[in-house]
Amino acid sequence: MVTFVDTVTLHLRAGKGGNGCVSVHREKFKPLGGPDGGNGGDGGDIVLVADTQTGTLLSYHHSPHRSSGNGGFGMGDHRSGYEGEALELPVPVGTVVKNTDGDVLIDMVTPGERFVIAEGGRGGLGNAALASPKRKAPGFALLGTPGYEGDVVLELKTVADVALVGYPSAGKSSLIAAISAARPKIADYPFTTLHPNLGVVQQGDFRYTVADVPGLIEGASEGRGLGLEFLRHVERCSALLHVLDCATLEPGRDPISDLDVILAELAAYDVPEGQTPLLERPQLVALNKIDVPEARDLADLVRPELEARGFRVFEISTVSHEGLRPLTFALGEIVDKHRTEAAVEVPAERVVIRPRGAQKPFTIRVEGGSYGTYYRILGEKPVRWVQQTDFQNEEAVGYLADRLERLGVEDELFRVGATPGATVVIGEGEGLIFDWEPSMRSAAELATAPRGTDPRLAPNSRRTTGERREQYYERMDARAAFRAEEDQKRRATAGQDFDGEDA
Repeated sequence: MVTFVDTVTLHLRAGKGGNGCVSVHREKFKPLGGPDGGNGGDGGDIVLVADTQTGTLLSYHHSPHRSSGNGGFGMGDHRSGYEGEALELPVPVGTVVKNTDGDVLIDMVTPGERFVIAEGGRGGLGNAALASPKRKAPGFALLGTPGYEGDVVLELKTVADVALVGYPSAGKSSLIAAISAARPKIADYPFTTLHPNLGVVQQGDFRYTVADVPGLIEGASEGRGLGLEFLRHVERCSALLHVLDCATLEPGRDPISDLDVILAELAAYDVPEGQTPLLERPQLVALNKIDVPEARDLADLVRPELEARGFRVFEISTVSHEGLRPLTFALGEIVDKHRTEAAVEVPAERVVIRPRGAQKPFTIRVEGGSYGTYYRILGEKPVRWVQQTDFQNEEAVGYLADRLERLGVEDELFRVGATPGATVVIGEGEGLIFDWEPSMRSAAELATAPRGTDPRLAPNSRRTTGERREQYYERMDARAAFRAEEDQKRRATAGQDFDGEDA
């Protein structure tokens, strides 16, 4: 049975925005009440919250599909739709949020930190909000846009000041139980600990957290044992404590060889860019289980060699608590020094304001294949406008054309070489496909037509001068041919030839 999960993929679907309302105020003795359609409500966001009371991602492992509420539709009498209910997802402090490509979106290391991971859709405007002095009674409203839908990866990296590393059954869990109030599972067989355990140590003026990393063995950085799964939990620690078993009965093992294996695995693990490599952080050595007579003798034997390598060595017993007080004070001093240096090194965050108008609102990409060239329009505004348009309503389609023209889309299409009748696509993938007609100009405010229609989209039945001239000549030729035929029949009946003489 799974009890601890530190990596999970979430399938998210934020709420959809509600549609705007098309409504005209109707009241006795007030025939021109005007538009009163309300706006649709925004869809609910999905928010990640760094929660100190959450220690695992297990709940998301069992239920990875999460969605927030949709926004309500707008109504008449200027009534807006309700806002979609937001969804808050508590995650452990130290959770790294990534997209499916592995790019880090945020590192949630501050308790209470909030991050909108999936933004809800926008509610559509009602026809009351779309009214203007020239378009007094719009017969359309904007649709709500869909919310974000996609996958994100949550990866938990334990936030602790000191990491305990060592071979399985070296006594790491016993050490945490002895110096803190944590009560991890302890047994006399390898890989008893299947997930990192956290403990809070209070010694004098020092208060810090300690975490043990489950069983590192040779080849852990390449996937052997459980080490690769949990080495990420060492990344955030400011100090390492090597717990060496001086009472092991396994042949070929001793504290020195165990330490060499662990150091090799730590050196082979690549930490994220910008972090201090594991072996360059402060390291202490704890020779454990000296309550066993043979273990004490072995500790006295290897201590000089460890100190010669530059390690600060402590002989401890988690059973008798011998040597724990000096060890906890030494760890507290290292952690306190690291916190002081970090506070000095971290500069105050500068707020940089970048005007959004400096960015181009859209781009046009020329694509093509065996079926011909087409022009793809990309940009946040054009794509959102297409999503908001009701293509069953001619007036709404004309309004979309006006917005695109005012944005400069037609001028840019001319610049990249598009010709009338060219295929244009708005958005990625299939998107919205249409044949571009540059004659569609912004004149909807001046056009008079019933609500919900746009005369610019109606077929043009008016004849041109050339067509009228051609039809006139055709009628004249038909009349001349008809007269000639009738004249010929009349002459044949009278028995006369074409010159008027008798036959």
